Amino acid sequence: MTTKDVITEESSPSVTAQTLTQFCDDYLSAAAFKDYAPNGLQVDGGRPIRRIVTGVTACEALIDAAITDNADAIMVHHGYFWKGEPAPIVGMKGQRIRKLLQNGISLIAYHLPLDGHPVIGNNVKLAEALNMTITEALYPNDSHPVGNIATCAPQTAHSLSAIITEALGRAPLHISGDYNAADNTADNNSTATHSKRLERIGICTGGAQDMIEQAAVMGCDAFISGEISERTTHIARELGIDYFACGHHATERGGIRALGELIAQHFSVPVTFIDIDNPA
Repeated sequence: MTTKDVITEESSPSVTAQTLTQFCDDYLSAAAFKDYAPNGLQVDGGRPIRRIVTGVTACEALIDAAITDNADAIMVHHGYFWKGEPAPIVGMKGQRIRKLLQNGISLIAYHLPLDGHPVIGNNVKLAEALNMTITEALYPNDSHPVGNIATCAPQTAHSLSAIITEALGRAPLHISGDYNAADNTADNNSTATHSKRLERIGICTGGAQDMIEQAAVMGCDAFISGEISERTTHIARELGIDYFACGHHATERGGIRALGELIAQHFSVPVTFIDIDNPA
């Protein structure tokens, strides 16, 4: 899915990569997060930014789409240079960065700061899409929480699955917190048979399935994240907490899209969100 904007190329407003990054650093409180990759400007394309493309991950398909869109910058949630990955810029990483530099495209990325922002963060935007309200941190002592607790109208797991499907365009994988539920006897892909009402929901988008134990400690009826591991099924059943795996990509579209909308308004530059489909 692509949203297009109209631009008058030479007469349009522009912003430098450094100014844009400083604005985002300040707005997202990027320095407050201990992250797994550098937040901010990762590749400097060396030219004024008049047109921006946003997306979840800086994959080659997004770079190609940005080139087609004549973008000067790409802003993503998942960028490059992750902790522990090989440093040489070769292979797939080299191909991606080569395309950016050859086309004068800057890459700007925000990971945890975009998950945890209280206004445009991934958790907040997902909660809004699911008709929920963020009320507190999943870990109470965190000053900049990347996991949250939300409340919603009391509902069944079947109802929540339907809301998730409508909001994200894909059905979640649901694991019932009822140890003896019929849907825990087979590989199930959607709804539960038990009548428990869900209203206190833990949320952390992406690959945060292991926070399910903290959600149980905090008295949540259910936990929503993106991915699921083999162990997650047993944890949910044994701790009595429903789990909804909604897709890493699907749960993290909201934050970067909202950041792009904010930037378009603040700097008066066109921003195009491009969704590179990803079932994971």
